[in-house]
Amino acid sequence: MLENLADAFLVEFETFIDFLPRLLFALLVALIIYLLGRGFSKGIVSILRRSSVPETYHLFFKKLITGIAIFIGFIIFLNLIGYTALAASLVAGGGLTAVMLGFAFKDIGENFLAGFFLAFSRPFNTNDVIESGGIMGRVKSIELRHTHIRTGEGCDVFVPSAQLFTKPLHNYTLDGLRRGGFTVGIDYADDSQKALEILAEATKVSRGVLKSPGVTTSIKGFTPDYVELQIFFWINAKDQELGLARVRSKAMNSCRVRLIEEGFTISSDVMTAIELSPVDVLLNQKEKPG
Repeated sequence: MLENLADAFLVEFETFIDFLPRLLFALLVALIIYLLGRGFSKGIVSILRRSSVPETYHLFFKKLITGIAIFIGFIIFLNLIGYTALAASLVAGGGLTAVMLGFAFKDIGENFLAGFFLAFSRPFNTNDVIESGGIMGRVKSIELRHTHIRTGEGCDVFVPSAQLFTKPLHNYTLDGLRRGGFTVGIDYADDSQKALEILAEATKVSRGVLKSPGVTTSIKGFTPDYVELQIFFWINAKDQELGLARVRSKAMNSCRVRLIEEGFTISSDVMTAIELSPVDVLLNQKEKPG
C-alpha cells in the first residue's frame, strides 16, 4: 500500500517537474503583460494630465487599462499551461456576464458610459455655471457617474451623467461671459430716446458691468400704460464675488435713480388718483315724547 502511494507520488512529482518550466514561463509572460499594462496606464495618465481632461477621470483610465491587462494576462497564462478550454469558457462567460449585468444595471452602466464620453467632449469644467433639465447651478465636482452642482439656493444636486449627455446642456461660462438684462417702463409723454441714453450711461458705470461687449438698449414694446424699454449688459461669468443677480440689482437701482433725477415717470409711478369731494351730512335729532 505504501509502495503504491510512493510510486504515485513519484509519478506526480515527475509530472510536476516536467510541467514546472511551462508554469514558470506562463507566470513570466503574465507578469510581463501586467507590467506593460501598468506602464501603459501611467503613460496615458501622464498624457491626460497635460490635457484638459479633469483629474477625476485619470484614476478611472488607470484602473481600466490595468484591469484589461490583468484579464488578458490571465487568459494567456491559462492557454500556456494547457487550460485552453477553461480560458475559452472564461472569455465566453465574461461576455455573457457583461450582457447580463448590462441589462441588470442599465441605468448605472448608461451613466458610466455617458461620463466616459463626457470626458472627451468637455462641454463644461469645474466652476462653470450650467443648466440641464431645469437644474441650474455652479459645477463643484465632476465624477464619471454624476456631476455635483450647487444651485443658487444653496442646494447640492447630483445630476446623472446620462442626463447631461442626452439632454440639452446650457453653459453660461464657457467663454467667460454672461449676459444679463432687465426692462423699464416710462410714460408715453416722456422722451424715449433720451431715456435709452440715460439707461445706457447708468448701466455702464455700474460695478461688474463689462465695457466690452458694450451695453445695448432698445424699445421692447408698447403696453396700454407705458413704453417698455429693455437693457442688456455683459458680466465676467467667472467672477465669484459679482454674480449676475448682484450686478443686475445694482444696475437697476442706478437706472431708477437717474430716471427719477431726470424727471421721468417710471411705470411704477403711473397710477390713477381719485379725488373725493366733501359731502355735507345734516343730522336731525328727534325729540323724545315727555
